[in-house]
Amino acid sequence: MTDTVSKPVKYPTIHLQASRQRRVLQGHPWVYSNEVQMDTAAKAVPPGSPVRLVDAGGTPLGIATFNPHTLIAARMLSNDPATVVDHNFVTGRLKRAVELRDRLFDRPYYRVVHAEADGLPGLIVDRFGDVVTVQANSVFMDLRIDAILAAIDEVLAPRAVILRNDSTQRALEGLPEETRLVKGVIDGPIRLEENGAVFFANPLDGQKTGWFYDQRDNRAFIAALAKGGRAIDFFSYNGGFGIQCAVAGATSVVSVDRSALALENAARAAEANGVADRFEARRADAFHEMERLGAAGETFQVVVADPPAFVKAKKDLAVGCRAYRKMAKLAARITAPGGYLLCGSCSHNVDPPTFAEQVARGLTDAGRTGRILRSAGAGPDHPVHPNLPESAYLKAIVLQLD
Repeated sequence: MTDTVSKPVKYPTIHLQASRQRRVLQGHPWVYSNEVQMDTAAKAVPPGSPVRLVDAGGTPLGIATFNPHTLIAARMLSNDPATVVDHNFVTGRLKRAVELRDRLFDRPYYRVVHAEADGLPGLIVDRFGDVVTVQANSVFMDLRIDAILAAIDEVLAPRAVILRNDSTQRALEGLPEETRLVKGVIDGPIRLEENGAVFFANPLDGQKTGWFYDQRDNRAFIAALAKGGRAIDFFSYNGGFGIQCAVAGATSVVSVDRSALALENAARAAEANGVADRFEARRADAFHEMERLGAAGETFQVVVADPPAFVKAKKDLAVGCRAYRKMAKLAARITAPGGYLLCGSCSHNVDPPTFAEQVARGLTDAGRTGRILRSAGAGPDHPVHPNLPESAYLKAIVLQLD
């Protein structure tokens, strides 16, 4: 992408090591620290600076963010070495992202910016009508938060803006965690819409940015299978899967979560959608509840198990995989013959084949067979950079069980 240039700016120059430019030339948005000539000059560049990236011979490769203290040392902003990273740059990228979402969705409830895929690496912006949440996961974005907020005001004009700078990714950049309201007033749960249903979220207190838009399409798919049957949603959070099953015609829905606040929002959504008479909020540990229901011989036509990340770091992979296998086994045991099971994972350290393998092993452990109806990732407001497939973190497998 070529960005508008107002006037030339001289950024620090960072050289790659010999023959290490190939990935950048092929479009990869990251440069690792062991690919950089990390000399005294490079180490002296302040973390979060925009830099002019060049190969070992001095040929320009583009403009990037730079942090000499992190594994991902540089994140590409543009392959045009004349790009100026100013207000026009940020606003232009934001406008482009909003134009895409407004073409994808007819209501203003979506992820506005999804980091690298939207040309703003390290930045997450979610939109809840006239409320916006912002997460800066790099030093570069954190240092420019005022400019980002100004661009958001210009493009979206929200009544309230919340900084949800509490992700674990910030620690990797040496940044503190914080959550604060930077504009407007939030005096309770905010209202949002998804797939024709109404929901409520607490962007100041809830998980992540308050809502998981990434599962939008997977919720619609499983809800369409729930008509006329019982449904149960484990790790339900604010009730996204369960409420949509009820709206689609499930005879009864149970949302299971350990958070009282999340279950209150789910119950509020059930009332708002006119399905409170078919909805139950059950505060419990998901694994314990699955085991209890299995021992009691209860079954459901639709079972959803969409947990928080079990593998937050590569060192947790073996333990996390065992947890996904156990989850699939317990969920399969309470899925009625001919019923439908959705297993989800948001652990980016677990690739799709590994997750599918754990789900399959869990089915075998439960003595169940069936067929995969859908293997999907996040919705289109969570685009994936074509040269960064590892950022496709979400996995959702829907099966019909015999």
